Amino acid sequence: MRASQAAKVGRTHPLWGEIAPYVRIARPDYWFKNVFMLPGALFALSFVTPAIGATIGRLALGVAATCLIASANYVINEFLDREHDRHHPVKRHRPSVCGLVKPSWVAVEYVALLLAGFGLGANAGGAFLAMLLALAFMGLVYNVKPLRSKDVIYLDVLSESVNNALRLALGWFIVCPTAFPPSSLLISYWLGGAFLMGIKRFAEYRAIDDKQAAGRYRRSFAHYTEASLLISSFFYALSSAFFGGIFLVKYRVELIVLMPFLAGMFAWYLWIGFKPDSAAQRTERLYRERRFIVYVGGVFALLVVLLTIRIPLIDFLVDRTPIPIF
Repeated sequence: MRASQAAKVGRTHPLWGEIAPYVRIARPDYWFKNVFMLPGALFALSFVTPAIGATIGRLALGVAATCLIASANYVINEFLDREHDRHHPVKRHRPSVCGLVKPSWVAVEYVALLLAGFGLGANAGGAFLAMLLALAFMGLVYNVKPLRSKDVIYLDVLSESVNNALRLALGWFIVCPTAFPPSSLLISYWLGGAFLMGIKRFAEYRAIDDKQAAGRYRRSFAHYTEASLLISSFFYALSSAFFGGIFLVKYRVELIVLMPFLAGMFAWYLWIGFKPDSAAQRTERLYRERRFIVYVGGVFALLVVLLTIRIPLIDFLVDRTPIPIF
């Protein structure tokens, strides 16, 4: 909703016209990103067998709590970025840029979302609450000076994608609150998220098509090029696959069947990043890539199957005993 549209709604429904900008900066349409918690829960289920009823209850609370903390991060992100967003062809219509929100009420909204998120998260266990605190802390690292990692080349991608690993850990601790997830899995998930974020940056940079304008919108863009964004994304993808390989060799060799399909998913997402007005720029628009969404759903279904079955025929891949000739 642009400023003119917001004004029209405000005249028709005055109260909603006052509230709507604050709802928008919380970005509830971004909550779908918390689907990244589900693989964490699935991986944990392959290690432990909890009570299903209690787990479903904790999962509902956990997802709601994570959505609230993510919205708190979006609130400060949008408000603190308002001067930079003036230089973006789409984001310049955001409520903060258009002056539709007041700083004092933004602060109240931020604190309220944090308190509500932590209040719900406390019911899902201490380890889960610690990950929520880490998620909120990363929002400060990414957005708030003097740290503001989003302004630093490469660190902008790597610090933002830490949230992917945190979401995996949040899903894991809902199911298995007494043990940490394997480090190889966390690192693979983190770097996989860095690949997705790197392609998002690449698509944004190409869409602006003006290095000076891109630098005014996002300071890190003053130091990037299309080549450096692509090469770094390629590095993140390879590193994610490497650590994913370590995880599957140590814990679940059946997942080797999944790897070619994951490679296809990464390649497809890269192709989306090259498209004009790419959906990779704004992930809430990925639903437009219907075939890709169906493919991702198929990959997820295959993951579920491979975490629940054994394939003894491929155990030789992790057998350290040399195969005799005769």
